[in-house]
This record gives sequence, structure tokens and C-alpha cells, in this order.
Amino acid sequence: MGTAIDTPVQYLKGVGPKLGDLLRKRGVATVGDLLEWFPRAYEDRRAVRQIDSLEPDQLVSIKAKILKVRSMNLGRSHRKMYEVVVSDSSGRISCKYFRVPYKGYFERFQALQEVRVVGKVTQYRGQIEFHHPDIFPTAEADENEDQLVPIYTETEGLSPQKFRKIMAQAVAGVRVPDPLPNWIRDKYRLAGKDMAIREIHEPTPQMADQLLRFESPAQRRIIFEEFFWMELYLASRRAGIEKEEAWALEAEGRLVEKLTSQLEFKLTSAQVRAFEDIAADLKKPHPMHRMVQGDVGCGKTLVALMAAAYAAEAGVQTAIMVPTEILSEQHYLNAKKRLEPLGLKVGLLTGTKKTAERAATLAGLKSGEIHVCIGTHALIQDDVEFKNLGLAIIDEQHRFGVEQRQILRAKGFNPHFLVMTATPIPRTLAMTVYGDLDVSIIDELPAGRQPIVTRKAFESKRAQVMQFMRDQIKSGRQAYIVYPLVEESEKIDLKNAQDEFERLKIQFPEFNLGLLHGRMKPSEKDEVMERFRRGEIQILVATTVIEVGVDVPNANLMIIEHSERFGLSQLHQLRGRVGRGQYKSYCVLMLGYAVSEESRTRAEIMERTTDGFKIAEADLELRGPGEFLGTRQSGLPGFKMANLVRDVRILQDARQAAFELIAKDPDLRDAAHVSLKGALDKAREAVVG
Repeated sequence: MGTAIDTPVQYLKGVGPKLGDLLRKRGVATVGDLLEWFPRAYEDRRAVRQIDSLEPDQLVSIKAKILKVRSMNLGRSHRKMYEVVVSDSSGRISCKYFRVPYKGYFERFQALQEVRVVGKVTQYRGQIEFHHPDIFPTAEADENEDQLVPIYTETEGLSPQKFRKIMAQAVAGVRVPDPLPNWIRDKYRLAGKDMAIREIHEPTPQMADQLLRFESPAQRRIIFEEFFWMELYLASRRAGIEKEEAWALEAEGRLVEKLTSQLEFKLTSAQVRAFEDIAADLKKPHPMHRMVQGDVGCGKTLVALMAAAYAAEAGVQTAIMVPTEILSEQHYLNAKKRLEPLGLKVGLLTGTKKTAERAATLAGLKSGEIHVCIGTHALIQDDVEFKNLGLAIIDEQHRFGVEQRQILRAKGFNPHFLVMTATPIPRTLAMTVYGDLDVSIIDELPAGRQPIVTRKAFESKRAQVMQFMRDQIKSGRQAYIVYPLVEESEKIDLKNAQDEFERLKIQFPEFNLGLLHGRMKPSEKDEVMERFRRGEIQILVATTVIEVGVDVPNANLMIIEHSERFGLSQLHQLRGRVGRGQYKSYCVLMLGYAVSEESRTRAEIMERTTDGFKIAEADLELRGPGEFLGTRQSGLPGFKMANLVRDVRILQDARQAAFELIAKDPDLRDAAHVSLKGALDKAREAVVG
């Protein structure tokens, strides 16, 4: 009799309670969980290479001897790099690790020990080397000679050889049920689930090329299924939204016309299109769920204010939720300037409002006297009541969790929902994470904006960078200098905003400097920003608190210290603080000591383009989707095999299948679809948590 897929993993032969506990800590509680611990690569032992034949970007297997194992500090940092140098008869190569795979990993190795090294060849400063390869003593590997061997993520206390034996037990003893309906498997030419699992864990050498490229029929089946559950959840959610009732907002558009007629510039055609999309949605009797995507400085906020003016004319209130107090103040001032001449009252609600001011704002929201309220998380506190919230707008929506968005939604009767992001999201990722949203893209910048000149610079060029800043300020401009830390850290040796602020005051006595960071009181931050806006401060020393929304047209220079510590999207957001006026603008990416190849690549991408969508695509490739958005906040499940960049065509098939299924059988009542309900619940849990 075979093993059931829900059997606790400890009952597999060779596992037992102790190893079962170890696997449970890694999220493997059942035999089914174990079978979904997929190989992250394959080692083709029929094709062992010589070191002198290696070329960059190849995934290879070599047999070698260990010459030395050592660790070293990275520059002035407290971080360590570990190096294992190996050799064969043709040469030697360095294996570098910037983190320890697990405690005791390097203690396994001794000089002259015979090992196998499996990994991708990297070129760094003209030398080929391995970064984070798998290294196995040959004693662990010999029984699999001349085979295609699956490589799994290593676990402390469990050798690769032992893990493969346990996996073989699981594969031999279980028959994996297939949850996908026959019509989907037939239409999309998908392998059966049981066969796919077996081929992935027990590959034949003939499949080596396809498996190494993640193009085998077995891998395609698993990737399709991972995408399918996510898309099925999004399709069912979209169907649910379309069933919900909401206020159909009817207005002539007089207030919007008045607002746009008072602008000192002309709307771009992309802004006009985005607003037309929104207005069409607001007229429907089910809630709008739309995302407005656009690059830094493209004018999304104005489109949001146009939507708020339309909603006010239709008789409902608007809430605009933003992630920081600085941004909420800025939006509030902008909204007052644009909306109060139309006869609309604008409110502000933040966590630091004085009791009397807060009480007045709460009363105005409850009575309906306030038409548009801008605020932070304070908007979703229990005591906040709206008279008739009809439009909820979330700015920089990836900063808010799903639960926070739901609380804001509950403040009204199924309000129309608009989310905005200045982090351009590649289409593949938007399809997966925001598949239940309609998307409007603002892909034009206002007339007169000049491209920002971006250059990377090492410490050897610091004097020239500082002189360039001095020249710019003498010509009447202002500058930002951004640091990754507020204050000195014992753990990481990086320049920090507080210490550097004091040092720069001495270096530039002829200029006024300001300091801005997240630990300051809101009133202190407001005062510093207001002085910078007025031109009283020439150099603003800051942390990433200025990443979003800060708008000072006279500031034309952004210097980002330790730029290797930031992701591409964050660098792009910071760069977007300049280039907002008529002056030619510059961004300098200062790089620290011993920066990685990936950090250099990021800096070079920033030098090449100011197109946020191209940068987002590159960022997704470099960091992966979970880190790109922040998995916890984004509602992105942790795919075990699927890759949004590599597998975009399979994603499109899975999406088509899921939406087709929900269109045919929205409640999954058909006998062939009933079994999908459990999987749909799991997908929902992965998103909502």
C-alpha cells in the first residue's frame, strides 16, 4: 500500500522525529510538502569540466581539490566574505560567499580534500570565479556518477546525499492526485501532476538541457499550476467585485472643468486618458478597482484630485491615504490650492494632530462638511467616520498591506477604489499581483522636464563631486545628500546622516545645511522641509524619508551615499526628487568599498536610462518579485518554481485558463471543478494572510 500525500513527513523511512522536526521548521510537514521542495538546479555529472575551459554565465560541474579556505572583512565593513580556492590539473578558481549558507558550512572543508563544485561562472574584474556555488565532498557524490543529479537548497544537519535518499522514498511511495480539470490539461497540453513530480525529482540524463533551462514538460506543468492558483483567486475576486453594488456617481464634470481651466500648464494626453478611464468606472453601479501607474513626476496626484472633484460633484466624500506625514502635508497643501477655489473643503488627518484639530476634522468628516480628507494610517482608526465615503484613493499603495486597504474600504458603502504608484510595475508582475485591478498608465512627463544626468562615482572622485555641488549651489541651486542610516551602527560601517551632517557643516561653512530623518518629530520635519522649499537651506542631508513626494523645483542635484545599499526602484524614486523644475539636474551614485558586481550593474542601469518601466523590469530580474514589492505587503505568494521574468508565457496561459474557468463556472459547482475550492482557499490565504 502506498503512502498518502498528507502523511506526516517523519513517518517516511529514514526520517523519524528528530529529522521530521528539522524539516517542519523549513515548512515541510507532510510528504506532499516534501515533494514540492523542488531542485533549484541540476548537476550533469556526465559533463565534468576543466577549470581552464570555463566561461562566464555557464552553469557547470567541476571536480577539484581544495587549496585553502579563508574569511576576510569587506573594506572597512564588519561584514565578511568567505573564500574557498580550488584547483584541478588545468588551473585554480575562487569560490566566494558573501553570506554563510548555514553554521558550520565552511568547517566541513580541509586542504587537499577532493570536492565537486557546482555553480554559475561569474566574471569579476577580469577574473572568472564562482559566487555561492554548491561544494560537496566527493564521497557524498560518487554513487550518482554519470547521472543528472538534482541540487536542493541545503539544510544544516541534512547532507545532500541523505536528502536525495529521503526524496526517493517519497517519490516511490506516493501517487500524486491531479487537481487540474481534464479540459485545462488537454487545452494547454499539460503533463499529469504525478508524472511531472517524478521527472523533476528523478531526472533522466536525456532531459538535462531542458531541465537546466526550466523548459521540460514536467517543469512547465508545475509552473503553470503555481500561476494558475494565483490567477484563479484573482479571477474569482474580479467576478466578486463585479457582483458588488456601489454608488454609480453621476456628475456633469463642471468642477473638473473648473479645476483644469485654472491650471498654469496643460494636461498631458496620458493624464486625460487616465481620468477618462476613472470617470467611466465611477459611473458604473459596481465599485471601481483601478490602479494608476506612472513614473516619478508624471502628474498622478493631479489626476487623483480631478477624481476627487468629480466625486464631490456627485455628492460623495473622498479619502486619500498616503504612507508618510511629509507626503500627507504636501498633498494637503496641493489639494487646498487646487480644490478650495472650487468651493470644496479639504481635511488633514495624521497621527500627530492636536486633540482639538483632530476632533474638528472628525466632526467635519462625520457631518459631510469635509469633502476630501488626506491622511496617513490615521484615516483607518476606529473613531474615524465618514458621512458618505464614495471614493478611496491610496497613494504609493505597495506601502500598505491588504488588511489596511480593507479597513479603509469598510469606512464607506463599497467605495470606488483607486490605487496609485510611482513605482512602475512591469506588466508581468502587475498581471499577477494586481490581476483584479484595471490599469491606467501615465507614460508622459509634463512639457519642459529635462532628463536627469546620472553618474556613478567611487571614493577617489569624492573631492570632484563635492566641488561640483559647491558650484551648483553658488549658481543658485540646491542639493540633497541621502544616506542609508540615521546614526552610526556597530554592525555596519556606513556613513550616516547625523555624523555626516556635522562634518559637512564644517566643510561647507558658507552654506546653510538642514537634516531630515524619520526619527525627528513631525513638526521638526515640516520646519526643515519648509525652509528647504523657501531656499533658506541649500544642502538637505537626509535619509530615505524624502524618497516619495518631496517636490522642490529649485533642487537640481541628488547625491546618494552608499548607493550599493539601495534597490533600483528606490534609487529611481530618490533620483526623482530632482529634475522637477526648469534647471538641468544631476544624480550622483556614490559607491562604497568592495561593492559587488550586482551593485555596479544597478549603477550602470541608472546611468543608461531614466525610464522607470525599464528600470522596474531590470529590478525585477535582479531581485525577484518578492523583494521587488516586499512579499508581506504585496500579496505575492512565494512561488516554488515559477519565475515571473522567465516564465511569462506560461503565466499568460495560466491567467487565460483561470479567467475562462471562472467565466464558465463562477461558483465552482461543476463536478469537475469542486475539488478546486480547497486550492482556491489556499491561494486566498497566500494573498490575504
